[in-house]
This record gives sequence, C-alpha cells and structure tokens, in this order.
Amino acid sequence: MSSATAIDYRAVGEDRRGPRIPLLATGLALGSFLAVTFSLCVAFGLLFPELAMYPSWAPLLPGFTWLSWRSFLLGLVESFAYGFYVALVFGPLFNFFARRLP
Repeated sequence: MSSATAIDYRAVGEDRRGPRIPLLATGLALGSFLAVTFSLCVAFGLLFPELAMYPSWAPLLPGFTWLSWRSFLLGLVESFAYGFYVALVFGPLFNFFARRLP
C-alpha cells in the first residue's frame, strides 16, 4: 500500500545524519535581527535622549559615535556582521552536536 520514494533531506533542513542548520539563512536572519534591533535602539534614543542606549552600543561597535549618518550606517553594518558571526559559529556547532547526540 505504501510506495517508497526518495526524500530530499536538504529540502527539509536535514540530511541522512540528522537535522542541520543552513548557515546562510541563519546568518541572514540573525544579522537582520540585530540590524533591526540596532535601528530600533537608535530611534528610541532619538525619541527619548535621556534613556538612549548609546552607552551600551558604543563599546560593542568600534567607530560608532552618537549620531551621524556615517556612524549609523557603520553601526548597522557592524550589527549585521555580529549576527552573521554568531551564525557562522553556532550553526556548525549545532550541526556537529545534532549528528552525534541521540
């Protein structure tokens, strides 16, 4: 009654050894998330200067100062790069352990 068909594991985020995280999609998602978060924090700082998040961002984003277009774009790029970096480290680690644990 059942027919045997080949499953394309790559299409569903798995291979024959178990689940895997696609690095490009994860990098783009995390990078975008941090870039949006950075933009929201800058907007919040412009609306409520006394509660600005600048002191939190400045040590994490080299060259970022409050606030010019150049500095904003630099912070945006650096935030995106941090997200992509997390994906490049987390993705392979997850894939490694997912294949080895039951």
